[in-house]
Amino acid sequence: MKKKVLGFLMVLTLCLGLTGCGSTGSSDSASSAVSGKVSLNGSTSMEKFVNALSEGIKEEYPNLQLEAQFTGSGAGLEALASGTTDIGDSSRALTDEEKANGLEENVVAIDGIAMITNKSNKVTNLTQDQLSKIYTGQITNWKELGGQDEAIVVIGREAGSGTRGAFEELLKIEDQCKYAQELNETGAVLAKVAKTSGAIGYVSLDVLDDTVTAMKLDGVKPSEKTVKDGSYTLQRPFVMATKGKISKQSKQVKAVFDFVKSDAGKKIIKKVGLVTPNK
Repeated sequence: MKKKVLGFLMVLTLCLGLTGCGSTGSSDSASSAVSGKVSLNGSTSMEKFVNALSEGIKEEYPNLQLEAQFTGSGAGLEALASGTTDIGDSSRALTDEEKANGLEENVVAIDGIAMITNKSNKVTNLTQDQLSKIYTGQITNWKELGGQDEAIVVIGREAGSGTRGAFEELLKIEDQCKYAQELNETGAVLAKVAKTSGAIGYVSLDVLDDTVTAMKLDGVKPSEKTVKDGSYTLQRPFVMATKGKISKQSKQVKAVFDFVKSDAGKKIIKKVGLVTPNK
């Protein structure tokens, strides 16, 4: 009898052990079960973040692949509306018209729009009013701001760019800017300002490097800290828009957003120089 009881207990223990092992692996198997591809299209300013996200998500979802194109915010949202992409990346808030067409604004990070100038420029601090006047052509020489006698070369992004849209909207200078050159990528603006004496431009905070000077705005330097506390006022949302609410999307798209909201996703946001939204 004792042997039978002992045998029963051993079998019971073994079963419980196997059940425990099965439950431990259930999360992993659930992640592995999410397989396939998710297409993203849109903002060039979000390229660094999206590429980091594409790599990082493999740790949690090894069978899920993100396929990204970087054609600009406007083009990405148009692709989303037409059903040719799963997620539309936008470095600006969605318009009322876009929302009325069924696009859902999902803010995943906050980005500072950094003002940059050529390293030879002695002017490194501007007020918002001065910045507005530079971009609308009312101030055309750095000597008017205490700098050298040199023409200001105003560099910006192309029409349809989320960075340009957010920049002009924040300064309330939509359709008033006098650009010397309009470029179609964040990296191109950085490179142009770096090699052009007298140039000024705007780029996403996360691409800043030592080839240019990051300008202060009203005495505040752009950084993760100043964007987070709101003291640096040129900031905009990074949006991963969907056609309809996230809850209505495929399990693959839902997995992308689950990862972005996870601790691992937040680490990626921080690593690329962005700020997690407060909500």
